[in-house]
Amino acid sequence: MRAAAYMKAQQAGWFTVEHPPEPDLSIEGHAALAGTSGVEKARYRRSADRILEGRLDLFTLKDLDYGRVPVWNRNARSGQVVPLSFGKTLDYRDVSRIGDIKYIWIPNRHDHLVTVAQAYHLTRDERYLRFIEEQITSWIEQCPYLKGPNWTSSLELAIRLINWSFIWHLVGGVTSDLFAGDRGQQFRGRWLKVIYQHMDFIRGHFSRNSSANNHLIGEASGLFVACQYWPFWEKAVEWRALARRILEREIVAQTHADGVNKEQTLFYQQFVLNFFLVADLAARAAGEPFSRTYGELMEKMLEFLASMMDVAGNMPMIGDGDDGYILRLSREDSFCHYRSLLATGAVLYQRGEFRAKAGELDDKSRWLLGNAAPAAYERLAVENLVLPVRRAFPEGGYYLLGTDFETEEEIRLLVDAGPLGYTSIAAHGHADALSILLNVGGREFLVDPGTFSYQSEVKWRNYFRGTSAHNTVRIDGQDQSVIGGKFMWHHKANAGCREWESGPREDRFDGYQDGYRRLSDPVLHRRRIRFDKERRVFHLEDAIECDGAHLVELFWHFSERCRVRVDGTEISAEQDGIRVSFEMMDSGWEIGVRSGEESPPCGWISRSFNVKEPTTTVVCHRRIDGGASFRTEIKVVLGDESE
Repeated sequence: MRAAAYMKAQQAGWFTVEHPPEPDLSIEGHAALAGTSGVEKARYRRSADRILEGRLDLFTLKDLDYGRVPVWNRNARSGQVVPLSFGKTLDYRDVSRIGDIKYIWIPNRHDHLVTVAQAYHLTRDERYLRFIEEQITSWIEQCPYLKGPNWTSSLELAIRLINWSFIWHLVGGVTSDLFAGDRGQQFRGRWLKVIYQHMDFIRGHFSRNSSANNHLIGEASGLFVACQYWPFWEKAVEWRALARRILEREIVAQTHADGVNKEQTLFYQQFVLNFFLVADLAARAAGEPFSRTYGELMEKMLEFLASMMDVAGNMPMIGDGDDGYILRLSREDSFCHYRSLLATGAVLYQRGEFRAKAGELDDKSRWLLGNAAPAAYERLAVENLVLPVRRAFPEGGYYLLGTDFETEEEIRLLVDAGPLGYTSIAAHGHADALSILLNVGGREFLVDPGTFSYQSEVKWRNYFRGTSAHNTVRIDGQDQSVIGGKFMWHHKANAGCREWESGPREDRFDGYQDGYRRLSDPVLHRRRIRFDKERRVFHLEDAIECDGAHLVELFWHFSERCRVRVDGTEISAEQDGIRVSFEMMDSGWEIGVRSGEESPPCGWISRSFNVKEPTTTVVCHRRIDGGASFRTEIKVVLGDESE
């Protein structure tokens, strides 16, 4: 109610800051970015020169001609130009009027201008300064205060502020040549005015209630970083303290005690961790670090990422992911957001385990941590480490069975027995209770097919987050949890672990999910797994507890790199000389192979936002009348054993 009233008041012209107070530029700010000369200059020059030509990559649009002076309110995919109506009442989910809003928001985060600023920092080439001035000036002119799609989401303003702080710092701060002379000072004044308006907007429009998820973390992080870096106004002191309190509160509220982000998605784990990180670095630079609890939870979040990553660096695509990263500080071809976080965390927390998983120190870590980072990184020992860091995350609901971790013979099976998602809407969760993922020797066999779309493709949005897109059981053709909208669930399945044990010879898991208790004849699904380490065999049992008749479907989603064959009741998948066989131990199954089917969707994988390609899904189905139990034997045969 208060938020709606505030929005209407602003629309009427109240509580706005058309004319912000004058800044006191003598107050020293503190950056979340150290800057470095320890990177390859040519790489950033090449990337920046391409940007100066107006070329960007945006999801499916590769080498897009975005324009040297872009039309900032135009959807790069659909071509629609969004009118400059009052931003907070603009329905950005209306695809017919706007298209997919992410094709507007992502370039308006200005992370490409950070690359240009990095190139200037390394080369002192004046062309880069002039381009930054040209782009930001055009943005200010085309995106007037409170108007249009770039004044709708506080999160987007927060990300833009973080990137602007990097740009400002890299070009030299208040005394930069960018601000030299009358023209430069006028530009600086215009930019600072909009910066203040961004900060005031975020303060007035924090995400609340069921929407107070990763958005609230990002908003507080952006406001905190901005107030740390531009402390030129009296309000900045108040806003910085508020943002700090929110971050301290939300890292506890939105993170399980074991370090798993409560949105139950690996992508958003790294997304919010980056927000916590830049705020942490800004606070450290000011000599006012966050609390011990804040640091400990960040470290646990990194432990979870390290444990989820296989020996080859593959990360499961559990839950939603949209490729909308907040920090683009690296232009390395091999850059990995997960490895980068682990590299940064290795230095911050002096953890050899993180270094072992990250591999080489990446450019993003160098820019964030400064010239002392490489030596600190190299001092960390990587020998005689026990990895994974942890194998059970009981609050987050993830359990790792396997053997020979971090070797070419690594076998890892991940079980998802966690909650659907965070808050009542569980916006970014998928109906994946008791799904399993299987990687062998750094190769993916059983996969989570990903996300594909948020706004524009309802059929595909529902498929990729539905139960049939996961390696678990579906009953009567229904999802475990009931979809209520693109970012909402109604009835939510509860999942849990009844037994978890890991020993030298075998691992055991026993879990359940109750999503089908809502049926007229209630159904409980239990999944028991026993892994025989010596024989490299998983014994899986799916128990269906019910009284009446039901259709039972069991899905196996294979990586697109697998060659899959079905022979009677045996399913085999091969990749790089490794074979995994699935033997359905009970008769009565009808087994079908699906690939690239559209109605209904089945047999797809999406490794990037708005990109999908066919893969192989094996669907086993049968009817039961009363409770039943079904066994599957999954055997791993390594390359040297398959002759």
